[in-house]
Amino acid sequence: MKKRVFMAVFLAACMTVGVCGCSSADEKDVFTGDTPEVPEWQENLDAISPAVYADISELDLEPGTYISVIGKTENSSYWQQVAAGVQQAADDINEKLGYSGSDAVRVLFNAPADSEDIDEQVNILDEEMARYPDVIAIASIDENASEVQFDLAIANGIPIVAFDSGNSYQGIQCTCMTNNTEAAAMGAQKLCEAIGESGEVALIVPDSVSGNAKDRVSAFQQEISENHPGVSIAETIYMDQLDELKREAAAEQLGVSAEELAAWTAEAAGEQTAIEEAETVADGTDGDEDTSENISEEARTRLEDIDSIAGGMSDEDAIVYYLEKHPDLKGCFGTNDETVLLGAQALKSMEKTEDIVMMGFDAGKDQLSALSDGSIDGLVVQNPFGMGYATVVAAARTALEIGNEAQVDTGFVWVDAENMEDESIQPMLYE
Repeated sequence: MKKRVFMAVFLAACMTVGVCGCSSADEKDVFTGDTPEVPEWQENLDAISPAVYADISELDLEPGTYISVIGKTENSSYWQQVAAGVQQAADDINEKLGYSGSDAVRVLFNAPADSEDIDEQVNILDEEMARYPDVIAIASIDENASEVQFDLAIANGIPIVAFDSGNSYQGIQCTCMTNNTEAAAMGAQKLCEAIGESGEVALIVPDSVSGNAKDRVSAFQQEISENHPGVSIAETIYMDQLDELKREAAAEQLGVSAEELAAWTAEAAGEQTAIEEAETVADGTDGDEDTSENISEEARTRLEDIDSIAGGMSDEDAIVYYLEKHPDLKGCFGTNDETVLLGAQALKSMEKTEDIVMMGFDAGKDQLSALSDGSIDGLVVQNPFGMGYATVVAAARTALEIGNEAQVDTGFVWVDAENMEDESIQPMLYE
């Protein structure tokens, strides 16, 4: 009797387990109709290569890890997108690790407040180094400006990651950036096609010292010289040399030759140096040594006139002056967001928007508006959100010592009036 009771209980238990097991399996196979939520920025991450730099799943950082990210400026649409990508990567890492409060991984984006100020960026770098972050990621305005700081950082166990712009420093762990050679070559191809493979073009470049500016100018020049024999570059304007270009323009307007301007400027500089040296003499002299004969009164007056005219010129005025020196100009190309917009504004002032093709780099509210109304004819649009995200991933991998690629390609697309509304293009546009 006891045996039969035991067997009945055993069989009942087995049936219960079997039913539960089947129920669990059935529930697992049921399709509810729900699909995983895809973030709106996923296509920005999909453009990153290698794809591991869009993935935070293996980044098991220690609580309180501090990553310092230093950009070139904070006041442009492009750099605001970079900062947004940086912040999103930080949020994703903390959510994945369950960190909050003092345990949260800290990722701080800093940049010069106005334009691309080399001195201010170096000061920010000094301040960040004093906070001893686990990693510093920097988009160098001048690829050679921070070697001393980098040496000191490495000596103190702070590795360096680069982004947006290449850097000549040998100790960089990883660089996250657009393939500037391919991007600028595509821009040159599109510009040459638009002007019928014949005519003069001008380049407007934000600076003469950053790695990406050098790469883009070099690639643009090479593409034209090798593949577009009917096109020539008539003018290359560097924005960090614009003050001197304004003085040269003012001198030309007053009939002063470049040689005279250079000689007078050198004489004035020598005179000022002599005055400063006389004022700091510590051997008991009264500093009254006559230095007024270093430069003639006529030259002094002409320099004052030149500086007055130059001081009254806006950046747009200067661009217009140099573009108008080339009456056969057919095209113009700006190698970043600010220069392409400045070029478009200059052509509008010249009433040449319909006659001269304007193309360049990057999107933003004003650039996209100009693309819509025809003031700009095409844009090489980078992926600043993806760049910011990939930079944080590279910095985290550096902190974890799990290895990095030397170069991470964050992608770009070509955008013009015909394709700017395409579904494949829209995710890469920003305001």
